[in-house]
Amino acid sequence: MRYVHINDIDISVFSFWHSVLYETEHLCDLITATPVTIESWERQREIQQKGRQEDSGISRLELGFSTFFLNRTNRSGIISGGVIGGKEQTGKWKIDARFNKEELVHRICKIGRYRNRIRLSNLDALDFLTTLNGKIAPESLIYLDPPYFVKGTEDLYTRFYKKEDHESVAKKVKKLKYNWMVSYDNVPEICRFYKGFQSLTYDIHYSARDRYKGSEVMFFSEKLKVPLVEEPTSVKSSAFQLELI
Repeated sequence: MRYVHINDIDISVFSFWHSVLYETEHLCDLITATPVTIESWERQREIQQKGRQEDSGISRLELGFSTFFLNRTNRSGIISGGVIGGKEQTGKWKIDARFNKEELVHRICKIGRYRNRIRLSNLDALDFLTTLNGKIAPESLIYLDPPYFVKGTEDLYTRFYKKEDHESVAKKVKKLKYNWMVSYDNVPEICRFYKGFQSLTYDIHYSARDRYKGSEVMFFSEKLKVPLVEEPTSVKSSAFQLELI
């Protein structure tokens, strides 16, 4: 049987995936019943801030839903970002622009049906890779999306890396016996860490706080076949992983 392994050290993201897999019905009920308003946004932001503290009394489901709600209602899906349309809701897009309840519930229920084939963990990347190494099928593919090197601070993430952390992950990845992919912001330091490996560069448009275009790079293990791209591909992206659903 084939399995998917999902890992994130961020307790909010972990709580979201835990809710999807193990409290699917309750999560969907919350999505359906909660009005997508500024008042709800304020409440979920409060839960998010409190739930990240130890002994907060906030349940994993509450934190998971809060993470989901803020991801769908904040600009670029950033948990610490501002609400779509602003608090006065005067922007072109409103708070519910990305909150199609029926479709989101459908997707979550579909993922939930595969819970027996999904392994979820809340580990540091190095510990996670150590846990997997030698214990998954040889044909497995590992994809890592570490925090950005330049903007990988509190602006985008609640957990972020220092330079030596990025370098440690690179050293670990390059020793893996499996095929792998790693995506990053395109900066000289990261390119140096993965020097000699296949790579693909692409432009990306962000709107976390200010609209701007950046450059990202994806590195690949030796045996993976990388598509030929004559010019940098231009894509729109969220800075947050919950865009998967």
